[in-house]
Amino acid sequence: MVDLHLHTTASDGRLTPTELVRRAAARGVRILAVTDHDTTDGIEEATTEAVRQGVVVIPGIEVTSVEGGRDVHMLGYFFDARNERLVRFLTGQRATRITRIAEMAKRLEQLGLPVDVQPILDDARTHHMRSVGRPALARAMVAAGHVATTREAFDTWLGQDRPAFVERPGPSPEEVIRVLHDAGGIASLAHPGRTKIDARIAPLREAGLDAIEAYHSDHDDGTVQGYVAVARRLDLLVSGGSDFHGVPEHGLEPGASTLPREEWDKLSGHAAGRTRST
Repeated sequence: MVDLHLHTTASDGRLTPTELVRRAAARGVRILAVTDHDTTDGIEEATTEAVRQGVVVIPGIEVTSVEGGRDVHMLGYFFDARNERLVRFLTGQRATRITRIAEMAKRLEQLGLPVDVQPILDDARTHHMRSVGRPALARAMVAAGHVATTREAFDTWLGQDRPAFVERPGPSPEEVIRVLHDAGGIASLAHPGRTKIDARIAPLREAGLDAIEAYHSDHDDGTVQGYVAVARRLDLLVSGGSDFHGVPEHGLEPGASTLPREEWDKLSGHAAGRTRST
């Protein structure tokens, strides 16, 4: 199985990179990508464990871009994690995340829902390669007794258009594509069925988008086939994965959604071609 969308404790996942690779291998995943939000911190550890488990880890990331005040997630693969432009770009992304969490915590306090956010901020600043996000704030709300679950925290307070939501300043999807290409990677639009920016897919293709994530745990069979058809029409590649975070209430496991092997061959072949041409 091929699962190209997995998260670790380097961002908002619950398993360390080592634990994730072991879990994925036990589930029958043989090719995987650690795609933490705005950080590459988990890749090296995951790659080391992959050798022990006899599986393959490719460089991956999920980068947050912003369009019309909404997050648009872009998946990157096969890039050079040491690329200077990418390193600077991701450093800025993580700094923006810290500022946003502090602002959202302040808004929660104004709403009468104080949380102890300082440990979250201190940890993010100490471990500067890690990426902090709203799930950490949601867990703090559960710990404070304000909500019963992290899902309730998002649905009632932290989600888009909810009272404690703070819009994120950030790069456009086109800028993210350029940064990933500059680092020798390829760019895929994450979970388009969730993002719902179908009208933008063709313009993003013109801007260099390589693929769309047709296979995703949020996509039913009709949605998968619909986005595969879009990819064929626009001469885009297809990516796919479970979007596993290790959160029990999600009910997902690595390999819950996988990329067919023939699509993997096309994606990896395209990446190899880019590498030869640079």
